[in-house]
Amino acid sequence: MVRAGLTAGRVTLAGAELADEVGLDRVTMSQVARRLGVKDASLYAHVRNLEDLRGRIALLAADEKTIRIAEAASGLARKDALVAFADAWRAYAHEHPGRYAATQTPIRIDPELAAAAAGPRRAMELTYGMLRGYGLAEPDLTDAVRLLRSTFHGFVSLEAAGGFAHERSPQQSWVRALDALHTLLEHWPAPREGDSA
Repeated sequence: MVRAGLTAGRVTLAGAELADEVGLDRVTMSQVARRLGVKDASLYAHVRNLEDLRGRIALLAADEKTIRIAEAASGLARKDALVAFADAWRAYAHEHPGRYAATQTPIRIDPELAAAAAGPRRAMELTYGMLRGYGLAEPDLTDAVRLLRSTFHGFVSLEAAGGFAHERSPQQSWVRALDALHTLLEHWPAPREGDSA
């Protein structure tokens, strides 16, 4: 029997909150059930298994992160947009480490859920749109997207792991890294011979 008020959305949110507290890899169906005050079996009327739950957490997080970035960068261009975009990304990763991990981890997601989710698609549109402000076109756009994602994810991952023990604050390095990315995007190298999309 399905407990009244229990939905896939509530189960997903409980899993996401738990992921932020204990880490995505440590979330179990039993822990989520306890958090919701139900028997483990009650969850399976709403999510198929732990992998399905993780996929739903990833989609929830992608939506949340994308909304935050869109609001931060709205109406901005070039360096202002880049900084707002990056700061929103980093803030989300700090505030929701488990959810953020779900967006960066290979997780098999139900194709129907993935097709209906706006977050991942909107994230790409925002990123490509911001980079077009620098006058980039393919294949440079894809290369620049990969550079930004690598830089942002690498920085916040190292920061979360305590990898910046130097006396210079991570914030100072973050600001300088964004300065450097802006300079690079303004002076993007010419395509190599034979390079194609």
